[in-house]
Amino acid sequence: MINREDDTPGAIEWFRYARQVQKEQLRQLAQQGQLVSQLSHVVHMLQCERGASNIWLCSQGRLYGAERRASAALVDEQVRTLLLNLAPRHLPSTSGLCQRIARAVWSLEQLPALRENVVSQQVTAETATSQFSRTIRHLLNIIPQLNDSIDDPTLAGRLVALYSFMQGKELVGQERALGAQGFAQGSFSQELRQRMVDRIDGQQPCFDGFLSLATSPLKMLFYTECQAGIAIEQLRRIACTRQPGEDGGQAALRWFALQTQRLEQMRGLEELLIGELMAVVDGLLADDDKPDAPDSQHDDPASDSMLLHLDRQLLPLVRQQARELEQLSGQLASLKDTLEERRLIDKAKSVLMTHQQMNEEQAWHCLRKMAMEKNQRMVEIARALLAVKTLWQQDVPPPLHNERA
Repeated sequence: MINREDDTPGAIEWFRYARQVQKEQLRQLAQQGQLVSQLSHVVHMLQCERGASNIWLCSQGRLYGAERRASAALVDEQVRTLLLNLAPRHLPSTSGLCQRIARAVWSLEQLPALRENVVSQQVTAETATSQFSRTIRHLLNIIPQLNDSIDDPTLAGRLVALYSFMQGKELVGQERALGAQGFAQGSFSQELRQRMVDRIDGQQPCFDGFLSLATSPLKMLFYTECQAGIAIEQLRRIACTRQPGEDGGQAALRWFALQTQRLEQMRGLEELLIGELMAVVDGLLADDDKPDAPDSQHDDPASDSMLLHLDRQLLPLVRQQARELEQLSGQLASLKDTLEERRLIDKAKSVLMTHQQMNEEQAWHCLRKMAMEKNQRMVEIARALLAVKTLWQQDVPPPLHNERA
């Protein structure tokens, strides 16, 4: 038998203290649930403003002016409420959370300048979309940091389901903005088309994560209400395989309306996810019948181990998803640079093939040989060749018909 001093806590006292700590965490999570709901409102309205601004810019101010102004007003209204609830006294003071909030608030403070540039059409649709998306990304990144001490696997699972769904919804919003840009302009560049494909492909892993953890009623609602319908798939096919042509913006408006309807349905499901999460919290808070000590006949160490493993798997997943979303902009910028370099090299090859009667393999070999001789990258050689192509006959060596790449 273990002897202890009279004033040292025993097992019963520790179980009671654990219950008190759990209830305090749950009360904090209940307050944060309201913040999650406000974040989702702000993100949704920013998605609407981003889409309307895109059409406005691509149509040279002819379309969606009223919708853009209305969306901006609703964003401002929601942001005011959000900022009140982002006060430090309402949140746990962790450095990670403070950093995420600082980035989000900084991005929100840039909105007035962005809007002025949109109104005066001093910014491209691509740049505006990127800045709106950055703000949304910083807001979404707050959610995984709200509570790092969730010790209930049911709560952790619901949080991962919600965050995964919100990520997927944001990719749908970006797809809407990119599609509106191409349809309003009457053409899709190869880069714009690839960005659209990336957003479409990226949605499925997010929704798979949601579906693996969501309850059956919400899964069914997703399948029946939130999938891309036939009309959206038809417009996707046009965007990804051929040029839509000029039609006065009709295709852009139809695309935007269809995707907006889908996003509104997803918004309803998002609210239900938040509601389910908060219902679990309220149920745990109301459960005052929990015993002060475990029943030894039903105490299962294997079950405890499984729950601990699940908890350790789910929470890192939330943080990993946040990091991946944060890195997306950098990856896209790198992809854009790579595509531009590829375009320049292909254009330089075309010059050599036209004026030196080379085939594609010989033109590639010629560019590579010059790059090696001058100790420069091929893209730099290609750029120099294009800059002086009127004098290229004097500068480019004769065809290398007998050499192979």
